Amino acid sequence: MSVFNIIYQYKEAFLGGLLVTLKLVGIVWILGLSFGILIGVLASKFSKTLGIIFLSISFLITSIPVLVFLFWVHYPLQVLLKVSIDPFYSAIVVLSLVNIFSVSQIVKTAIFDFPKQYIFAAKVCGLSKSKTFFSIQFPLITRQIIPSLLPLQIIMLHSTLFASLISVEEIFRVVQRINSVIYKPIELYTALAVFFLIISLPVNLLAYWLKLKYTRDISEN
Repeated sequence: MSVFNIIYQYKEAFLGGLLVTLKLVGIVWILGLSFGILIGVLASKFSKTLGIIFLSISFLITSIPVLVFLFWVHYPLQVLLKVSIDPFYSAIVVLSLVNIFSVSQIVKTAIFDFPKQYIFAAKVCGLSKSKTFFSIQFPLITRQIIPSLLPLQIIMLHSTLFASLISVEEIFRVVQRINSVIYKPIELYTALAVFFLIISLPVNLLAYWLKLKYTRDISEN
């Protein structure tokens, strides 16, 4: 039985798992990028105390393996709180928190490393703070962080595989179920690898190209 025959025979299961994976990672990407950028800006701009708090949370979350964090949130934490939450939402909470604080660290570092002479030059030229931000800081900082943000989002896509271990019916769990019925590990896991390769490789290549084209040590310019 070829890979194509297997996919066709179990197309509904594959499609269902694929949709769950894409839905999960889509939510994680949106939450991670939106809140991560916001927290990164707040932590670097408005309050030193706030920055220390966010930095401490970031170190705490990113120091715990994703799988351990996921299991702890889905099992012990729910027992302690006496609640029962759908595993899909447990996965969203854990992966989004990891993504949020990873993104915030990238943004915060880029803002801190932004050369002060650019801001001083803009002030000398009579530019307002908002004009300075949108015309100078935002474009340069964006160029610096995008090559780091894109591979991070690919890591989050790969991390969705852990959700299968708490019974989320994403693509990896679907492949495992199908393999338990027909036992075609070579064909099934090759197809799974190709699926992730199709998504991940173009994004990684884009990140590399952007890094070569736009990322510079702006402190020396």
